[in-house]
Amino acid sequence: MASLGQRVDSASQRVEVDGVTVSAAPDLVYYLLNKPSGVVTTASDTHGRPTVVDLVPGEPRVFSVGRLDADTEGLLLLTNDGDLTQRLTHPSFGVEKEYLAEVEGTPSAATVRKLRRGVELDDGPTAPAKVSQVEPNALRITIHEGRNRQVRRMCEAVGHPVVRLVRTRIGPLVDRRLKPGEWRALSAAEIRALQTAADTPS
Repeated sequence: MASLGQRVDSASQRVEVDGVTVSAAPDLVYYLLNKPSGVVTTASDTHGRPTVVDLVPGEPRVFSVGRLDADTEGLLLLTNDGDLTQRLTHPSFGVEKEYLAEVEGTPSAATVRKLRRGVELDDGPTAPAKVSQVEPNALRITIHEGRNRQVRRMCEAVGHPVVRLVRTRIGPLVDRRLKPGEWRALSAAEIRALQTAADTPS
C-alpha cells in the first residue's frame, strides 16, 4: 500500500491503480500518428523512404508499437514505454486492431462468414475475426493477432485482394480528425485506457 508523498523507483517498481498498471516515469511519451501510405515503420530505411519517426519529435527517441506495412495507412502508436509496448504486442493480450479494407470485387455473405471464422494462411489458421461489409467492396475487419500483413493475406486467401487498407482503431484509440501525416500526444485518459487494455488477457 502506497502512502501520500511516497517516492517511486520507476526502474524497479510497478505502480497500479485499481489493479491497472500505470506509468510512473515522467519522461515517457505516447504519440498517436496517422501514418500515410509510403511511410515505413522502421527507425531507418536502406532505400531512403520516409519513416514514421521522421514524422514525430526526435527527442525523446520513440518506437512504433507493432507495424503497418508501407502501403497501409492509419493509426500507429509510438512511445518510449517499453513495458507497455511489450504488453500491447504480446499474443496473450491480443489488443484489438480495426481496419477498413477496400478490396477487389464484391465479397459474398459466405466469404464474410469465412473471414469471421478464420482462414488458413501459410503460417496457420487465423483466429476468428469481427468482419462486416460496409460497402459492396469494403470490409471492416477487427483482429487481435499481430501477424505480418495479416489482413491483406486474409483477404487474398478468400479471393478479394486489398486495394487500400486503413487502420482505424488500436484498442481504445480512435481519432477520425487526425489527418495523414499528423500526430498528437495521447491524453492521460487514453494512456490509462491503453494500460487497462494491456492488462486484460484475451
